[in-house]
Amino acid sequence: MKNLKKITLLSAIALGMLASSCSSDNSIEVINPTDDSGQVPSEDLELNGSVEEDRTLDPSETYSLTGILTVEAGATLTIPAGTEIIADTDTDESSATNVYIVVQRGGQIDIQGTSSAPVIMRSASGEAGTWGGLIIAGNAPSTAGSNITAEVGGIVYGGTDANDDSGSINYLVLSDAGASINPDSQFNGLSLYGVGSETSIQNVALVNGADDGVEFFGGTVSVTNLYLENNEDDAVDWTEGWSGSLDNVYVLHTIENFSTAIEADKDNGNPMITNFTAVSTTGGTALQFKSVSGATITGLSLSGYNTSVDITDDSRTDLSDIILNGATADPAMNYSGDPTVNVSMFDWISNREQVSVLPTTVGGNLTLDANNQYVISGTVSVEDGGKLTIPAGTQITARSDSETNATSIYIVVQRGGMIDIQGTESNPVVMSSNSGEAGSWGGLVIAGNASTDAGTNVTAEVGGILYGGTADDDNSGSISYLILKDAGASINPDSQYNGLSLYAVGSGTTIENIAILNGKDDGVEFFGGTVSASNIYLENNQDDAVDWTEGWNGTIENTYVSHTIENFSTAIEADKLNGMPKIINFTAVSTTGGTALQFKAQSGAEITGLSLSGYETIIDITDENRTDLTGITVDGNIVDLNAVYNADTTVDVAMFNWVN
Repeated sequence: MKNLKKITLLSAIALGMLASSCSSDNSIEVINPTDDSGQVPSEDLELNGSVEEDRTLDPSETYSLTGILTVEAGATLTIPAGTEIIADTDTDESSATNVYIVVQRGGQIDIQGTSSAPVIMRSASGEAGTWGGLIIAGNAPSTAGSNITAEVGGIVYGGTDANDDSGSINYLVLSDAGASINPDSQFNGLSLYGVGSETSIQNVALVNGADDGVEFFGGTVSVTNLYLENNEDDAVDWTEGWSGSLDNVYVLHTIENFSTAIEADKDNGNPMITNFTAVSTTGGTALQFKSVSGATITGLSLSGYNTSVDITDDSRTDLSDIILNGATADPAMNYSGDPTVNVSMFDWISNREQVSVLPTTVGGNLTLDANNQYVISGTVSVEDGGKLTIPAGTQITARSDSETNATSIYIVVQRGGMIDIQGTESNPVVMSSNSGEAGSWGGLVIAGNASTDAGTNVTAEVGGILYGGTADDDNSGSISYLILKDAGASINPDSQYNGLSLYAVGSGTTIENIAILNGKDDGVEFFGGTVSASNIYLENNQDDAVDWTEGWNGTIENTYVSHTIENFSTAIEADKLNGMPKIINFTAVSTTGGTALQFKAQSGAEITGLSLSGYETIIDITDENRTDLTGITVDGNIVDLNAVYNADTTVDVAMFNWVN
């Protein structure tokens, strides 16, 4: 028998304490200390033993769960809004596998949380797998039979009452569960054994579990508004013919080597799932169907997974029992549509990670939240009339891997759309890839209505984007203090994305204080247009740092280029007709030789404040027949092909200390 904390008024409640057992391995003392109002005296803050009479906890107290708390048949455990229960597995007499709450068949639990005061169940350590979570056993059918013994705790479940009622759960945050018994048996966050349809479960968050978030072992129970974050095995798992439903489920994976967002096994009860959004920043598998299991899922949105649908039985060819978004499941599809569940509906969860998926289309005004981390694993298009506002400090991560086409992952502002990047020197906006590898996404693309020598309504070399018009003062928005990394995905040898691609962008657009790093193609490329940019830092972009074509005639001012990698192309590449852009204060430094400035066709520029260091070739005129260089001037003079232009730096790299 465990030594329990001495309880004041013990003699007055001695009749409420009886010996009982919850499993073959644990002797448990029965505790039913209630006063005349049914409220637990504040002196008793330690929970374990059996609840054989109705018991209501005190929301003003914090409870310590030190063993198995079992709600027996005929009793109800009521947990008011704001109550906190902390699983304590640090005592000598307790371990993770014998610290949990179980509602036995015929017992009931009534969790009365609210959005402003949810009920909290967590471990003292905050480590995944340090307790057994919440288990409910019911009398509903399971294809395993009736009176089945669960894989944990010797709990008996299953019967013939599909409408069985085990109580109600509303606004519960349960963290750190998933204790392991052995490699084949583990506790989950919420384990539902043969639970019936009259049980109400809604607004539940299961976070940081070492095994599954929620697992259904048969039964008919349904769950609404379910949030699952970083459960290390499956977020949602079912088996034994569960036939209930899920509505409004959001799954987040930001850890490596989890199992799945959904794992379904054994007989098919055809559960109905409506609005299921799952997001991974680390790849992995989204949906896994074993044996003959299936489901009908509508409103499915997956983002960032390597594998969308995994059918574990290679001989299973008939997938008609798996209906995804109205059609038979297709493992070749990625099901990456817009999120069907808005993660903000779970803002009541104080300990959730702030990770969101950007929608594929922005048609109105969308302002991001700098407290969130945003993930993209496809194209995000700001449409004509739409506006995307990105506050200071916002981080956007492009999720790509060897099985994902990096060329389909980028942000594009279409003609008539607007972007407003509001970074600051102390809090820049950062766009990068999860891998940190150059070329792992397509960067930021802006299309405008300004003039280009290519004409009007021109189709870009990337994404089928239309650009070009007659409005040279066109305004596509504003960019300030942006760090853009790892872009430059390659479509083919002749077509690539850049870090920042500017297609006929007009002079009404503001671009200042930008850093473009580790790109596989150009840092910034201007395709015609009249836009200007100032305070630009470009580091180790593998093709050209600055590239322009199609008669761009804007200005760039205060540009610093750093090359420390081999085999880049140039600091500047200019091509086609000469719009005579102005380049003011341009400093480029190479530690690996290479070419500084390259002019193709009839291109040119008016350059002042030029400082080049470390390049083998200073000026490269690609057309050997071009003798008239009047369209290329440096500090007011026609360019001298023999000059080294190694004046003192005209741009102090310290002005870009905000980048690091």
